[in-house]
Amino acid sequence: YDTLANRLRELAYLNPGVTIKLSDERVGADGKVRHETFKADNGLLEYVQHLMKGKNAVSSPVFLRKEIEEESMICEIALQYHDGYNESLLTFANNIHNADGGTQGFKPALTRTLNGYAKRSGILKEKDANPTGDDLREGLIAIVSVKLPDPTFNNQPKEKLLNPEIESFVSGAVQDALNNWLEEHPAEAKKLCLKGIVAAQAREAARKARELTRRKTALDSGSMPHKLRDCKTKDLDKAELFIVE
Repeated sequence: YDTLANRLRELAYLNPGVTIKLSDERVGADGKVRHETFKADNGLLEYVQHLMKGKNAVSSPVFLRKEIEEESMICEIALQYHDGYNESLLTFANNIHNADGGTQGFKPALTRTLNGYAKRSGILKEKDANPTGDDLREGLIAIVSVKLPDPTFNNQPKEKLLNPEIESFVSGAVQDALNNWLEEHPAEAKKLCLKGIVAAQAREAARKARELTRRKTALDSGSMPHKLRDCKTKDLDKAELFIVE
């Protein structure tokens, strides 16, 4: 029952306005049968809210949509950030969950768009290192749903979508619609950009700390010759600099 309920709830989110009813006519231990109705009028936005339960939001939910009628292609994306560190990205093609995602259109477009806005608005300074995709997806919950005429998958379980045209389609949808949202919501846009910048700074600080620890370990282990240990004197008569190849 739980497996069916989860899948039907998912389908209701992916197809807004559709009502799906699940009935289990087996009598349970409590002497009752189970019935459940699934319907989501706001589709993916409600899906994001469902996944956000128990998390502290740092932005309002964002909904992006793009359609090319002549090619019968639709892309819908809903996303929201919380104050945690884990990333949750769900991808669907024609209502089929692709566990390994699809052609990489969403992630690079999100990175380019957020970094581009941060530079234009002066949030990201020239001296700052650009946040990576991992930095900008910290605390992200996103659902990407595409509909297309002839999907091609990598295997029978349909774990990955292979259609190359979807990459530019999704990328364009993210770039255009997200840019508009960022321009229209400057306060929230700044918050998201700063979240990525702080994550990048924390990553860089952690890298330097690891390097320092490794260096100290090498020096303290006695593996370095004494004359190549760190110089601890400022007296030039007692110090030598060795340049070695």
